[in-house]
Amino acid sequence: MVCMSTRRSFLFNGAAALAAGSLNTSMFAAGEETLSAWRPGMLDIHHISTGRGNSALMIMPDGTTMLIDAGALHRNTPYVIDEKPNASRRPGEWIGRYVKRQLEAAKLEGIDAFMNTHLHDDHLGELTAGLPDAPGGGYKLTGITDVAQIVPVKRFVDRAWPDYNYPAAGVFPLNAPFIANYRAFLAAQVKAGSTVERFKPGSNTQFGLKKPGSYPNFEIRNLIANGEVWTGQGSATKKLFPDVAGMKPEDLPSENCCSCAIRVKYGNFGYYTGGDLPSGTNYGRDPWRDVETPAAEACGPVSVAVFNHHGYYDAEGPGYVRALRPRVFVLMAWDSAHPTVNTLAAVYSKAIYPGERDVFATALKPELKITNKRTADFKSSNGHVVVRVEEGGERFKVAVVTNADESGKVIGNFGPYPSA
Repeated sequence: MVCMSTRRSFLFNGAAALAAGSLNTSMFAAGEETLSAWRPGMLDIHHISTGRGNSALMIMPDGTTMLIDAGALHRNTPYVIDEKPNASRRPGEWIGRYVKRQLEAAKLEGIDAFMNTHLHDDHLGELTAGLPDAPGGGYKLTGITDVAQIVPVKRFVDRAWPDYNYPAAGVFPLNAPFIANYRAFLAAQVKAGSTVERFKPGSNTQFGLKKPGSYPNFEIRNLIANGEVWTGQGSATKKLFPDVAGMKPEDLPSENCCSCAIRVKYGNFGYYTGGDLPSGTNYGRDPWRDVETPAAEACGPVSVAVFNHHGYYDAEGPGYVRALRPRVFVLMAWDSAHPTVNTLAAVYSKAIYPGERDVFATALKPELKITNKRTADFKSSNGHVVVRVEEGGERFKVAVVTNADESGKVIGNFGPYPSA
C-alpha cells in the first residue's frame, strides 16, 4: 500500500506551519503540483527512476553538481522492471533528460563530477546489439555515455582508473565489452578536456563545493573502495581484503565488494550511498567479504541511507542498519528480487534500533508486492525520490515525482523530518 498525503492536507498543514512561523516556503511548498527548482543553500538529491539501474543527481548548496552512477539495462526478461517512463528512449537518455531539466530550472550548467560506485552495467550502462554509435564514433551510447551526450560532464571518478586491473587483470567485469566501451568513452572525454580520477578512500576533498568555504558545514567523505575503508581518523584507511596475489579468479573480491561509498554531511543532515556493497561472507567462510558493515560503521548515523545492492539478499545486514539507523531509506530497484524478505526484516527491525523509519522505492516489480508483503509498508513504491534539505541542514523533506512522464508532477510529499 502506498501512503500519499492529499493536496487538501498539505494546504492545511502548510497554512498551519506558516501561521506558526516554522515553514520555509521556498523548500516546503504546501501542496506543490510540480517540484520547485533548487535554490542556493538547499541540498537536493534526486534518485532517478528508470527501472533499469541506479542513478542519483546531487545539487549541493552552492550549485555544485554530482551524478552518482548512470545504470542502463537494455535486456527484457520476466525479472526486470518495465522501462520508466516507457521504452521510447534508452534509460541513459531518460537520465540525461531528467538531469538537464533540473539543471535548467536551477539555472545551472553541466555535471561537475560523475562518480561511478562500481563497474557493473546497472550502474554504468549495458552494451547490447543495436546501440547507436556516439557522434564521431569510438564507442556506443548507453548509460553514462548517453547522459554525456545530453549534459556535459567535467570530471569522472571510479574505483579502477587508470589501469582497471584490480583485483586482477582480465577477469570479469574488467574484461567485459561494456567496460571496453566505457574506457573508450573516457579516453574521448579526456581528449575533449574532461578529467578522470581514481576514487580516494578516506578523502574529504576529492568531492566538494566549487566555492570552498561558502558552506563550511558541508562535506563529502569517501568511506570505502576496493576494500580500503576509512578509519574515522583524519584521512587514514585500513585494508579489509587479504592479499589477492595468487588467488584463484573465483576467490577474488567480487566487483560488488569493491564498490565505492560516500557520506554527505550538511549540518545535522547525513546521507549514505554505497553502490552494491554486500555483507555476505560465503556462509562464514570469508568474513572479510562483509564490507558493508565496516563502511557503515565508518559512516555513522545518517538521516537518509540508500539500500546497498538494491536490497538483495546479501545486503542490509544488521551491522549496516545498526550503524546508520536512518530516518529514511531509499531503494533503487530494477529486478523482481529487489528487495528480498530478509533485507526488509532487518531494515524494519526495532530490535536493531528503535527509531521510526520510512522506506521509499523508485520502482517495484508488481509481483514482488505479493511475494514480499512488507513492501506494503513503503511510503512510496514508484517514482523519482527527491530528498530536499533546507539551508543549514536542520530539516529535510522527501518528494516523490512521477516517472510516468516528464511533467515533474509531485505525487507524494513527506516531511519535514528533523535531521539527525
